[in-house]
Amino acid sequence: MGAEGSHSLQHLVNTVAADVTDPETGVSVAARARARIGVAGNNPGANEEAKENAKIAADPSKDFPIEPLGSGSDYSPFLQHLGLAALNIGFGGEGQVGGVYHSAYDTYEYYSRFADPGFKYGPVLAKTAGRVILRIADADVPPQRYSDFADTMGRYADQVKKLADNKRDAAETQAKLFALNAFHLVDDPTKTSGPPVGLKPVPHINFAPLENAVDRLKKTAKDYDAALLAKGAAQPERVKAQLFDIGRKAEAALTIEAGLPGRNWYKNLIYAPGRLTGYAPKTLPGVREAIEEEQWDEADKYTVLTAAALNAYSDQLEGGTRLLNGGNTSASAK
Repeated sequence: MGAEGSHSLQHLVNTVAADVTDPETGVSVAARARARIGVAGNNPGANEEAKENAKIAADPSKDFPIEPLGSGSDYSPFLQHLGLAALNIGFGGEGQVGGVYHSAYDTYEYYSRFADPGFKYGPVLAKTAGRVILRIADADVPPQRYSDFADTMGRYADQVKKLADNKRDAAETQAKLFALNAFHLVDDPTKTSGPPVGLKPVPHINFAPLENAVDRLKKTAKDYDAALLAKGAAQPERVKAQLFDIGRKAEAALTIEAGLPGRNWYKNLIYAPGRLTGYAPKTLPGVREAIEEEQWDEADKYTVLTAAALNAYSDQLEGGTRLLNGGNTSASAK
């Protein structure tokens, strides 16, 4: 199983996957997914994010991580334009379907012989996605758990800070090599050559608003999750309805009307397809792509905007915690 989506739904995916049996191994879909993430992160050439995911998956006390959503399917307008939580779930990794999907060869015969022989995983997908839908539809209290979302935002914030630091280190190292005439000294005199394009100096971006917002989110998410677990089921229907409303408002708080730079249809400040990566996702896209494209003023601007969105998300969770504890809900009306 592979799952991508809003990280407030990560715990729900974990609980559902634990209740579905993988037909090849006899273990749960969750156990096999956890194993796949762990092994992938230990393969030679695994990137830093895969290695980090492997560490999380190897800890049985934690939910195995789901991936962020980019684009390429029906979830895109819901998540990235309207600010509604979304999930994409699928099974793969064995049947060789690359290049066949959406082609003239994408036939019943091909699928039944090569993609899913014996039709083992089509039903497993139905059981998994069906359980997700039913548990959301029948839930007395919101199925979201926000600590996973908060921890993931901490990881994404660390990634963009490291991205800026790495670009700065590369520019400073190259400048020192220029000063030493190093590129000319290693030239082959029998061949035409020239120096590399100089890297631009990288200023220090003010990440403090984002760091503060993530720290606050981790606390508010932990408090809300604990209050919901302890007191949610006993609440009257009126309060439960308010909790669901708070969840919707929290997700919507991650969008801004101005949208992302150069593509204002994409309004979600946490998840977006990369501007130049097709379907592949970029997380904290306003900040990340500004750093990648060396738009430093834009990076500072979207660091503040993203922090404000996370703070608005925390406002909703704090309102939910007060509601569960019998207090007022003024923050949840924002």
